[in-house]
Amino acid sequence: MSNEDISKAAHNAVLAVSEEAPADALPIRGYDFDNGVDYNALLSSYISTGFQATSFGRAVEIINKMRAWRLSDEPIADDDTDEERDPAFRKNTKCKIFFGYTSNLVSSGMRETIKYLVKNSMVNVLVSTAGGVEEDFIKCLGQTYLGDFTLQGRTLRGKGLNRIGNLIVPNNNYCKFEDWIMPIFDQMLKEQQEDGVLWTPSKLIHRLGKEIDHPDSIYYWAYKNNIPVYCPGITDGSIGDMLFFHSYRNPGLVVDVVQDVRGMNNEAIRAKKTGIIILGGGMVKHHICNANLMRNGAEYAVLVNTAQEFDGSDAGARPDEAVSWGKIKADADSVKVYAEASLVFPLLVAQTFAQAE
Repeated sequence: MSNEDISKAAHNAVLAVSEEAPADALPIRGYDFDNGVDYNALLSSYISTGFQATSFGRAVEIINKMRAWRLSDEPIADDDTDEERDPAFRKNTKCKIFFGYTSNLVSSGMRETIKYLVKNSMVNVLVSTAGGVEEDFIKCLGQTYLGDFTLQGRTLRGKGLNRIGNLIVPNNNYCKFEDWIMPIFDQMLKEQQEDGVLWTPSKLIHRLGKEIDHPDSIYYWAYKNNIPVYCPGITDGSIGDMLFFHSYRNPGLVVDVVQDVRGMNNEAIRAKKTGIIILGGGMVKHHICNANLMRNGAEYAVLVNTAQEFDGSDAGARPDEAVSWGKIKADADSVKVYAEASLVFPLLVAQTFAQAE
């Protein structure tokens, strides 16, 4: 091979001619701080920044689509009822937003962001873990403090201090929780026995939201605004501990999860359009996605977590895996933001729910 042939082959390999970019291709450009500090412009620039900044920008777009959609945006279907054909009904029928989050976020300062959404009726259905429920009530009874990830478990145990990442929860808070919740369980058992009340996890949380009567509580506002809260793992936390203790002190209280499965699935089935926003993974992610399977998938989906998919976990799965199950529609607007929720979700709210529709 001659030197000329070598040079030509290398030149063609290195400087291969590319296709022209599509007319609607978005050039990569970040925020220019020569324009000063404008946080709205900074966050708006994320869509064209690349990597997870672009995923964040897509999440903003998708959440705003959820918020903006009305049934009146769609053509009238042949099988629509007379009520569904009414212009006022169509204008007032919105996308139903399912919002899920794990317990650690309620333990953190993310609780205030979640409370804002619930207080202002910006989401329609909540799903969390037992910890995501009880920590809200416990925070009304005692403080959680900033600690450090490196504090030694042996030392903390000896002091009656519980660590959640870099947060510290005094064990006395759980003692206060027991003193508060046991009389409520007693009354619930009485109503079950005398009035035939069938308690479910969502009814239990609704009742606790009423009893806490505290404006800092997520579930106080869920009670006030009649927003259902589903928690299929209600016994997997301090609430479960309290139910266990109560079953010996005053046996008989029954909490039926089957009725809540029916209630949760019907929330999805009866919706004209659904959007899902899920912070974290595990039970809350699957419970929301599985309910949307009952309607052949959600139209909008925003997932925020740090899990990877290489281990086959549901937490790590991208939206496309849920598409294969029929939990998110094939033509849905969806994105996964690979980020820790306490860092990015307040910024997402600032660019979406906190803005006027």
